[in-house]
Order: sequence, then C-alpha cells, then structure tokens
Amino acid sequence: MENTILEMQFAIDTFYFLVMGALVMWMAAGFSMLEAGMVRAKNTTEILTKNIGLFAIACTTYMVYGYDLMYGGGVMLDGISGQGDTYSNAADFFFQVVFVATAMSIVSGAVAERMKLFSFFAFALVFTAVIYPLEGAWTWGGEAVFGLFKLADYGFADFAGSGIVHMAGAAAALAGVLVLGARRGKYNKDGSSNAIMGANMPLATLGTFILWMGWFGFNGGSVLALASKESANAVAMVFLNTNAAAAGGVITALLLVKLLWGKADLTMALNGALAGLVAITAGPDTPSALGAALIGGVGGILVVFSISILDKVFKIDDPVGAISVHGVVGIWGLLAVPLTNTDASFTGQLLGALTIFVWVFGASLALWLVIKAVMGVRVSEQEEAEGVDVSECGLHAYPEFTIK
Repeated sequence: MENTILEMQFAIDTFYFLVMGALVMWMAAGFSMLEAGMVRAKNTTEILTKNIGLFAIACTTYMVYGYDLMYGGGVMLDGISGQGDTYSNAADFFFQVVFVATAMSIVSGAVAERMKLFSFFAFALVFTAVIYPLEGAWTWGGEAVFGLFKLADYGFADFAGSGIVHMAGAAAALAGVLVLGARRGKYNKDGSSNAIMGANMPLATLGTFILWMGWFGFNGGSVLALASKESANAVAMVFLNTNAAAAGGVITALLLVKLLWGKADLTMALNGALAGLVAITAGPDTPSALGAALIGGVGGILVVFSISILDKVFKIDDPVGAISVHGVVGIWGLLAVPLTNTDASFTGQLLGALTIFVWVFGASLALWLVIKAVMGVRVSEQEEAEGVDVSECGLHAYPEFTIK
C-alpha cells in the first residue's frame, strides 16, 4: 500500500512538473508577441526569428552541456534520463531548460532593431551553455562561487529566479546594448531622446497576457511538488501571490504615469505587469496576498522611473524596457525577500545580486566584444534604415503594407 502511494505521488509530481514546464515554455510565445509588438513593422520577422532560434539553441546547448555544469546531472544521452526520488529527472531537466530560454529571451528585446541575427545566435549559444549555468550552479546548484564562498551560507534566497533568471538576462542585455549603441534616430545631437513607437500594441498586450499566464508555471512549478496537502496549499498560495503582484504592478504604473504625464500609457502598464511578476518571483511563497500586491506595486513604480532614467539620462536604448523590467526590478525582488522570509538576509541578497551581476555582465561584455571583433554585431546604417527583416531574413512580416 505504501509503495502504491509513493508511486502515485511520484506520478503526480512528475506530471505537475511537466505541465508547469509547458506553461513556462509558453512564455516564449509571450516574449515573441511582446517584442513583435514593440518593434517597428520592418523589424518584426527578424525579432520572431530570434525568439524561435534562441529557444532551440537554449534547449540544445543546455542539454549537451549546461545542465551538467549547473547541477552535475550529465548530458541527456547518459545522465538526465532516469528516475529521481520524488519526480523524474527528465521532468526536472525540462523544467530547468525552459528557464534558460527565458533568460535568453530577455536579451532579445533589448538589442532589437539593429543587431545581426547570427551574431545574436552566437551569443545565445555561449550564454545558455556556460554563462547562465555557471551562475545557476552557485545559486540553485549550491556550489561555491569560484570555490571561495557559498551564497547559501549568507542567507541568499531566490525562489524562482528574480535574480538568477531575470537579473541575469538583463545584465547580459545591458552589456549587449552598450556594445551595440543606440538605434539610428533615437537620440538627437543635443542629447534629447526621440520616442520610437512599436508597430502593434494589440500584439504587445497579447504577449504580456501570455507571459502573465506562463508565470504561474514559472513560480508555481518552483514549489517542485503537488502530491501532498502541504505542497498543494503552497502551490495555490504562489499562484495567488503571483497574480496579485502583477495586478499591483499594473495599478501603480498606471497611476504614476497619469500623475506624471496626465495620460495613461499602455506600454508602461504592460511593463508594470511584468515588473510586478519579476518582483514577486524571488519570494512568492512567503508573503500574504496583500503583501505580494505591494511588492508588485513597488516594482511597477520602479519600472516607470527606471525606463525614463535609462533612456533620458544614461542614453541606453532598450526598445522593450527589458533592462528595467528584469534587471532593476529583479534587484528589488531579491531585496524584498527578507521582508517576509526569515531564512533570507539582506546581506545574502545583496551578495547574491552582486555576484550574479558582476559575473554575467562581465562575461557577457567580453563575449559581445569577441563576437564584434570576429563577425560584427551591428547591421549597416542602410540595412537598419530599410529594416533588418530585409537584410537578415529576406522576408517582410506584413508584405501587403510594404511600399514598393
């Protein structure tokens, strides 16, 4: 009887892991639609190609090497497949690999509209095989940072990846943007900034709702179990808090832009939702629902100020606001954990954030510079003016609207 119960728990937990992983995989569609809506029509095909290409690259490189580097699980051919203690090892790999793709998707939007497609793919290969798995080994993998210290010993906690996934993706994106430079026409000679609007706000909104939905798998799956009263209740609470934080982010972002600019701003509302989701991801298991809404609400405020400051003060051209949403708010998400989780410390959270950022930003910057020297990273001015759809893909996303 006991064996039958254990087998049933194993089956339920494995199935839950797979379903949550599938929800996270669906976030790839969300990033694709969000980014396709936020870029200009002439760059749509290329951004979509980047998203499906990076997902395939991430799944392959993490299978061949990244998973083993992060957890010591071996490659798929001889180590990942098999039966763990509470769920299938293959289910664990599937859940982890879609997280890797999520981190890489963050980079895609920030470097949009002026980057060479295969230079981006070259970066994706190394990022998903080495850069992300190594910082993942120091955090979720429990290994010492370069053999010197373990973050867990200092009270570092990141339940589902505000820092490990989102801030890491933003750090890589920031390095790429600094190497690439701004889009043509973004900044004037006097330093003022020009707004470059996306082509399709319905697509961007759809993408945000898909991401919102997929985030339930992102955070809920990180409970790692379902087949007990305690774990089922934990999953329900994580779902509730994830939703509350996203809603809080939308509300505060909308109220703030109305106060500052006198009108609602859809793009800030969308980024407010994502900011709320990023903010709660580090600790969705311990706050109350109201606490989660407040954490998300702070994220919504931060993202509005961050996008404006990075654009107007630092001249960092990020077409989708990815660095602000996932980086700045990712740091807030880490720092919010000790407010409701006594096992985490502010010292540990700061040390973890610093470790992740320094490694990912430094390694990514070096990689971007190597790629720039070997194959170049930016398309020509003429190609950028015509749209990278033509030069990189030879295909218009909306051919019936193309002026001949």
